[in-house]
Amino acid sequence: MTEAPARPATILIVDDQEPNVRVLERILERAGYDRVVSTTDSRRAVELFVQHGPDLILLDLHMPYLDGFGVLEQLSPCIPENTYLPVLVLTADITSASKRRALSMGAKDFLAKPFDSIEVLLRIRNLLETRFLYLELQDQNAHLEDKVRERTEQLEHAQVEILERLALAAEFRDDATHEHTRRVGELAARLARHLGFPERDVELIRLAAPLHDVGKIAVPDSILLKLENLSDGDFEVVKAHTSIGARILAGSHHPLLQLAEQIALTHHERWDGQGYPPGVSGEDIPLVSRIVAVADVFDALTHERPYKHAWSVVEAVGEIKRERGRQFDPRVVDAFVELLRGDGLIPPDDHPIREPAS
Repeated sequence: MTEAPARPATILIVDDQEPNVRVLERILERAGYDRVVSTTDSRRAVELFVQHGPDLILLDLHMPYLDGFGVLEQLSPCIPENTYLPVLVLTADITSASKRRALSMGAKDFLAKPFDSIEVLLRIRNLLETRFLYLELQDQNAHLEDKVRERTEQLEHAQVEILERLALAAEFRDDATHEHTRRVGELAARLARHLGFPERDVELIRLAAPLHDVGKIAVPDSILLKLENLSDGDFEVVKAHTSIGARILAGSHHPLLQLAEQIALTHHERWDGQGYPPGVSGEDIPLVSRIVAVADVFDALTHERPYKHAWSVVEAVGEIKRERGRQFDPRVVDAFVELLRGDGLIPPDDHPIREPAS
C-alpha cells in the first residue's frame, strides 16, 4: 500500500531543518523513490524546480529568508497552466487562515510534523497517482487533438482537391494543357501579395481564383470552341457563364467558396463599366476580381487555344497596358508590370508597345 508508484517520480524537498530533510529522504528511499532532490535554502527552490522538473514538492512553510508562501509565489509563473503539480505542505502548526492561503496559492495537502512514515508515504502516493493520471489524460487529449488535426487536414485537402477538379472540368474542353486555372490562381495570388494582401487572404485567392470560369460547364462546345467570331447571340451565351458560375458556388458558409462566387460573377467587369454581367465600374468591382481579370487575360493571351495562337509575354503585357484605365484597374496593372519586371520576363525600362503577331 505504501510502495512507490510504478512510474518514476521526482520529488523536491524544501525545508530549512536538516534533520527533517534527512528523515524524509530515508522514508522515501526505503519506499523505492530514487529521484529525490532537497535543499535547506528556500531561495534555491525555483532553481531546483527548473533544473529537475519535480512531480511533487514537499514544502515547509516557516523558513528564514523566504517562507513557504514566498516559494509558492515564485514557483507560480514557472508552472504551466492546466498542469497538476502537487505541493505537500510540511508544518508543525498551521492556522486555518494559513491553510486557506496555502491552498489558494497551489498547495494540495498538508503533512503534520513530526512525521509518521506511513502517513507520509500514503499522502505522497495519493498525490503522485493523481498527478500521473492527470498526465496520462493530457497525453490522451494531445493524441486525440493530433488525430483530429490530422483528420481535419485530410478533409481540407480533399475539399481543395474537389474544388481543383471542379475548376479543371470547366477548362477541360478549351485548354489543351488543363493548367490555365492553376496558373491564374498562382498569378492572382502573387499579385494579391504584391498589393499587400494578408497571407491568409492570398491563400484564399490562390484557391478561389481557379474557379472563375466554372460556369463554362454550361456553354456548348459549338460556341466555346468556335473558330470564327462569335455572333451577338453566341456572346450572350458566353456571358452567362459568370452568373451560372456564381449560382453553382452560391449558398456556402465557407469563406473560400464565398470568395470564389464573387470572383466567378465579377471577373469580367471592366474598370470603365463596359463589362458584364451587371456592368459595374471602378472601385465598385471587388479588388480580387480586378486582380483575377488581369491574371486571366494574361494567361489566356500567352497560351494557345483552339481559336488563337499564343502571344509572347511582351505582346500580352503591351495589350494589358493598353487597357490600363479602360478594361483593367490601373493600380493592378502597375503591380502586374512590376511583378513581371521583377521576374525578368519583361525589360526593366519602358519599350514601344508592339502589336501582336497575326
